[in-house]
Parts: sequence; C-alpha cells; structure tokens
Amino acid sequence: MSDPARLDATLRRIDGSGYGAYRVLRDRWRFPRFDLHVDWVQGDPFAAPSRVRVVVPPEVADLPAELLAGPSRRIGVAAALHRAFASRVGEPGMDREVDGSGRSGAIEVEPPGQAVTLHTALQVHADGSVEVRFRVGLPARGRRILGDEARRLLLELVPEIVEDTIPHSAHDPAVLRAAAEISEDQDTLRAALPALGLIAFVADGARLPRASGRDDRPLESEAVVPFASPDSLRTRIAVPNAGEIVGMGIPEGVTLVVGGGYHGKSTLLRAIATGIRNHAPGDGRERVVSRTDVVKVRAEDGRAVEAVDIGPFIDGLPGERPTGAFRTRNASGSTSQAAAIMEALEIGCSALLVDEDTAATNFMIRDRRMQALVPGDREPITPFVDRVRALHRDVGTSSILVLGGSGDYLDVADLVIAMTDYRAEDVTAAAREVAAAHPTGRAVGSDDFPWTPSERVPVRGCVSAAKGRRPRRVRVLPGAVLEFGVERVDLSALEQLSTDAERRAIGHALALAGERFVDGSRSIPEIVDEVSRAVAADGLDAIDDRRSGDLAAFRPIDVAAALSRLRTLRIR
Repeated sequence: MSDPARLDATLRRIDGSGYGAYRVLRDRWRFPRFDLHVDWVQGDPFAAPSRVRVVVPPEVADLPAELLAGPSRRIGVAAALHRAFASRVGEPGMDREVDGSGRSGAIEVEPPGQAVTLHTALQVHADGSVEVRFRVGLPARGRRILGDEARRLLLELVPEIVEDTIPHSAHDPAVLRAAAEISEDQDTLRAALPALGLIAFVADGARLPRASGRDDRPLESEAVVPFASPDSLRTRIAVPNAGEIVGMGIPEGVTLVVGGGYHGKSTLLRAIATGIRNHAPGDGRERVVSRTDVVKVRAEDGRAVEAVDIGPFIDGLPGERPTGAFRTRNASGSTSQAAAIMEALEIGCSALLVDEDTAATNFMIRDRRMQALVPGDREPITPFVDRVRALHRDVGTSSILVLGGSGDYLDVADLVIAMTDYRAEDVTAAAREVAAAHPTGRAVGSDDFPWTPSERVPVRGCVSAAKGRRPRRVRVLPGAVLEFGVERVDLSALEQLSTDAERRAIGHALALAGERFVDGSRSIPEIVDEVSRAVAADGLDAIDDRRSGDLAAFRPIDVAAALSRLRTLRIR
C-alpha cells in the first residue's frame, strides 16, 4: 500500500475518534512527489496547529544548477519560494477550504518579511532538494476527529499548494534567476566594503522610504525620490551579475547626516541599519549594504545593566558609585546609551549608528553655556561629542550620526552629508567653514578613549529558559518582547532585528548558551562564539531541535545584546 493510500486509510479509521487519536500521524508519509513529515500533533483543535514538513526531492523541484551555485543564490531562491508559498496559503478563502472547530484546516507558514536571509520555514539545500516547514490545523468538530476534512487537508490541499509553489516549473524562470542573482550581488557588495574602507554603500536609484514606521515594505508613491550619490562620494563596485554598481560610499570615520525635519535623514540611517542583511527584489534597498557588525544604539530608559564599564563616558557618580563595572536595574537615558555602546565594543562592532531623536541629549552634547552653569567637577558625563573621534582613532569604531540640532559635532566630523528633499549632498567643506566662523567656545577634555577591554564572565546558572516543569520556554510577545523562561526581555531597542523569527531564534540561542556554554569560565564573546560555531556546524536546528519553521538567521552581536538585557544576568 502506498503511503497516500495508507494515510487515507488511517484517517478513515480514526474518523470520529477523540482528538488524541491524531497522534498516529506522527511519521514520514511518502507521497509520489514529496515526503510529508508530521513532527508534532496539537493537543486539541483550539491549540497551536500541528508542525509538519514537506521535503521535495531534487528531481521534482528541478531547480537549475545556476540557482544552486553557492549559499547566496540558494538563500535568494529560498526567499522567493517562501514568499510564493506564504502568498498561496494566505489567499482569500483558504481558511474556508476545510470545515471544523477552532483552528481546523488552518495552513500557516512564518511570514517571510522583506529581508532575504536563512530561514527554517523554507530551505533550498545544496543538492537541490527543498524543505518547507509549516503548520496545519488538524480538523475536528469539538474534540472529535473529522476524517473526511483531514483527508481534504492532507491529501488534496497540501499537495496542491506544494505543486503550485515549489517546482521550478511553477514560476517564471526570470523571477527565480533574479532572486538568486540579486542575493549574490548584495553579498558581493557587502564583502567589498572593508577593503574599500567603507562602512556602508547606497546605490544610485535605491528607493529608501518605507510604507510606514510599522510597515517595512517600500512606499509606493510617485513622490518617492530615487537615491543619487553626491559626486564626491560616488563609488563603483563590480558584482557578478549586474556588472558595475554605482552609488554613495560612506567611509570609515565620523559621518554626520544633517538637514531639516522630514527631509530623509532618518530614512537614510534606517536603510544603512538594515543593510546588514539582503533584501528581496523590488524592496528598493536591494543594493544598500553595510558591514554586518554595525550597531544602531539609542537611549533605553529602565533597562538593566550588568557590570559594564561605562567609565569612558560616565565617571564620578554621586555616592561614589563605580562605573568601571556599572550595575543598575533601572538605567537612565545616558547610562543606558553608554552601556549599549560599551557592550557593542565588547563584542566587536565596526561602526555605531545614532539618531539624535532617540538619543539621550545630555549624553550626546553639553554646550558652552551648560558647561559654565554646571562646572565639570559636578558633571559625571563626558558627552559623546568629546569621545567620538578618539573612538575611531584608538578603537577603530566609526560613527554615523543623524543630527538636526547639535552643531557642535561639526568640529569633529570627517564627512557631513546634507539631506534636502531626500537628495544627498556632500557639505563637508561648508560645514568646516561654518565651524570656523562660529566657534562654540566649548571646553574639551582629553583627546583619548580611556578604555581597556575586559572580559565579562556570566556566572553559571544565571541564563535559563526553564519555566516550571518546562526545560525551555521561549516565545515572542507583542512589542518585541522575548519571553525567556520566567523573564521578559524587551528587545524593542534592538532596532536592527527585523522579524519575530529572528527574535525567537535569538531566544533559543540564549537558551542553548545557558544550557551548554554559560559555565562560569567563558566570557560573553566566548559564549556567543560557541553558539555561532554550533549554528555553523548544524544550522539553526542546533538551537532548537524541534525542526520548527519559525526561526531566522541572526547576528552574534545581537545575541550578545539580548544577553546583556537579561535581568537574571550576573557577572562574576
């Protein structure tokens, strides 16, 4: 008996039985053109749908060799297939194809988002096979199995969706080829940045505005101004498929992005911040890239800080509170921003991105008048403006800052880009003339960055995702909050995290770290390196062996940032 026939017979046999009888489906079912794996069966029709996988063999997927030539191309193709699968299961009326109570008949896949990155929802393997992980709501009336509806779901709908979205023949070949080539070109652009001395690159013709602050899709409007590089910053980079790409290169050092309100300053910075990962064709930012280790930092009132050396920025707090290993359960704007910067330096970032709209004013600047009113011996904060050049010179970390009201930074800038009506202009020479003509008269302290890197070593047992009888509880809640065991970790300030799949994966990475690597002897960078090695060896399943389809690739630097925000963290 073939497996579809066996599955048909099984569903007929358990028709009308209690919902628990669905557990017999946990198996691999061999269909003529794919394998269906039922990995986990939900407890009732109102619970989270059952986890299933479809593995389509190379001869059925029939992806041309050119689409499989390297990880960049495979990830690009996988993202295109993921979008097609998600679009198909989200078609109007799909939720009515199968009858039943609760979530009966639901077919759900993790949303793909605008980023193109490794995702467990859909993977194209090197041999040309395709694996799709999704969820199905096994049908029931009340708690009684609806066998006929289950047969409709598993024997008709699922095969139909797979055939409509996975084989190469189901797609316009040009669409898949473009997905592969654009992904490969973006990785090539990004890899070229360090040798060119660049932090980021924004291609001419890029369309940067987004639909809204909560919608990362491109703004569809005739008023959108395609990006064009100033002549002085124009850079040419050769890529394998599109040939030579021309755009604005932002060099290492201290860069200011200035201009009036609503003229595109923050939009440009946001594009640079998201340039750490590739984007899908049509996103508008397909050729906007930045080094993978640039970090956007901001003030974050109320966060926990554990044993962070914020001394380069804040020293001499009232009550002689030490800042060489600063601890607080309720950080202020200035202490939280100082901590975020030092944590980024600890894990090794090449550049900081700062928007003054989300920064602590007293951390960023202290003008002449305030210096006169509050003498230096009563002010524990050394503002960022007095450290930013030394940060680059002594540590090698560049800065890109969006400013609209802090003209004192003109004295320390290597490059000044003005945004006017979303058009970029190099105004560095004019900025220097303004700085010379209008001296601030500020008193500036020592021109160095007084920091010696030191290791923070978490104590054993302080990182645990256990909750009650569950050895691991990891969920993403609304508002970018990570439920981690008995704790809730606010990740909303980590603005470069683009999806819940990425946040969820970071939660599981922390859980793995706590279970295997937080042993009282490894530092935070060492712990993060161990997690990265595990993922490099075994993929994202290394952090969650349930073969779930709701995880996306993450940066080690973001794992460290999330760990630093865990309120149970204790440093030896």
